[in-house]
Amino acid sequence: MVSLGSQKSLRRSPLSKIAILNTKIALYDSASIYATPVLLQGQKGDIIEEDTRWVTVTLKNSKPENDDWVGVFSPAKFDSSTFPPNGPEDQELEKPYICSAPIKADSQILNWWQFQMPLSVFANPKAPLYPRLALGKAWDETKLFHSLSGGLKGEAQVRSPAGTLTYDRSSMCGAPARTVGWRHPGYIHTSFLKELWPNSEYTYRMGHSLLDGSYVWSKSYSFESSPYPGQDSLQRIIVFGDMGKAERDGSNEYANTQPGSLNTTDQLVKNLKNYDIVFHIGDMAYANGYLSEWDQFIAQVSPISSAVPQMGPFGTTDSGGECGVPAETLYYVPADNRAKFWYSADYGMFKFCVAESEHDWRAGLEQYKWIEKCLASADRRKQPWLIFMAHRVLGYPSNSWYGQEGSFAEPEGRDDPQKLWQRYKVDIAVFGHVHNYERICPIYQNQCVNSEKSKFSGVVNATIHVVTGGGGKSLAKFSSLSPVWSVYRDYDWGFVKLTAFNHSSLLFEYKKSRDGQVYDSFTIYREYKDVLACIHDGCEPTTLAS
Repeated sequence: MVSLGSQKSLRRSPLSKIAILNTKIALYDSASIYATPVLLQGQKGDIIEEDTRWVTVTLKNSKPENDDWVGVFSPAKFDSSTFPPNGPEDQELEKPYICSAPIKADSQILNWWQFQMPLSVFANPKAPLYPRLALGKAWDETKLFHSLSGGLKGEAQVRSPAGTLTYDRSSMCGAPARTVGWRHPGYIHTSFLKELWPNSEYTYRMGHSLLDGSYVWSKSYSFESSPYPGQDSLQRIIVFGDMGKAERDGSNEYANTQPGSLNTTDQLVKNLKNYDIVFHIGDMAYANGYLSEWDQFIAQVSPISSAVPQMGPFGTTDSGGECGVPAETLYYVPADNRAKFWYSADYGMFKFCVAESEHDWRAGLEQYKWIEKCLASADRRKQPWLIFMAHRVLGYPSNSWYGQEGSFAEPEGRDDPQKLWQRYKVDIAVFGHVHNYERICPIYQNQCVNSEKSKFSGVVNATIHVVTGGGGKSLAKFSSLSPVWSVYRDYDWGFVKLTAFNHSSLLFEYKKSRDGQVYDSFTIYREYKDVLACIHDGCEPTTLAS
């Protein structure tokens, strides 16, 4: 729904705080508003040719005022009387609520406004949208959201069945997700593509049958299947956290706190051919319990997630009363238990052990035991590059709030996990949560064990720690303290890229989202015998016979 109104208090508050309850319809007889095109989604026969289109909203007013604004509301059938505060849990929420304020708005009105939202009528509202790829539990398995028809490029396509998931208001654990922020997500169809040939290009399209027996199909997409574990080929991994979403048309959204997200999105879309998989390590949409914002996030990253697997650790204590339900339903990770989001992933020469930092990881507890099992399962002859990931920082960041606490880590953060990183010789530990970039030296028990900055070779003496939480959220300042272990710090949005050239050569790069250029990098050169070498707290048990 588009609303045009006048609000005299607009200058005194951000557009994201506009409350429709306090506005008045102020259309003059000579004023008009309309949107083009009338129909979204071009369609040829039963195939949808496009997912989104730019909609141009044209405003004509012979008596414009400085306080005029235009806004988009979702759902379109907005009725403010249906969204009263629901009990005491809503009383502490910041007002106005998103159900009574535009999800996006603009006051810089001349005579037109353009934005990418479904204002007009969909040519086929039942068409499937926004495919999302993920690694399955086996290396030759990919999970796709939606049922589909697909196959090797140039060969006959086959159909794969899908299951259907959704969630309801009762699935949420608190406000605003179950109250003023609630919006039904629709239905999510999931399908497993199995027994894929390694490094092969597959084309696919999504579809489902309608009640009248006909089928509706999306446009065609393509992806390249995973390499087999240990495969000696070029393999490129993108990692970042804390991205969110923003409005491409320049309008102000309800929670406009992720100004760098489009920079990161655009760089990754621009370079789709130069990487193979994305790990988004937590804090994805920043919906904060206003569930319509998940749709906006999914639409923004769709060019990426439809072409390469998009993975990440998700917490179960999301802000806004979501309980992690939207994340776990809309995105997939190959966890042994879907209620516990720690998981391992094999990708060619990489072994990823992804922890879930909202659960306790201290020694003797369930997740600690799982982390050790995952690290111990790495066959370093075939998969020499062992990577640990988590959302919250369990390592050595020098972010300001950690520095003020004097801990430079989450409480109890590294004491127990670092013993496992050392014992199993983890190459790199990567974290998000802190909204900037920082690289830490190879470190163990607060001591840098290697003075090298750009080229590491030989024995794995300790793990290199990296914070890459600058995906798009408002940036976080560093502490005035500069600990000796901090090698490189950058107060900007960006992401990291790991490139395995072969079993003994790995390149690490940090790139800024604004230009895609490399601002920090290092290489690791290592043979299998170096992984086997004995180091402090990392020696294999021996007997007198040995």
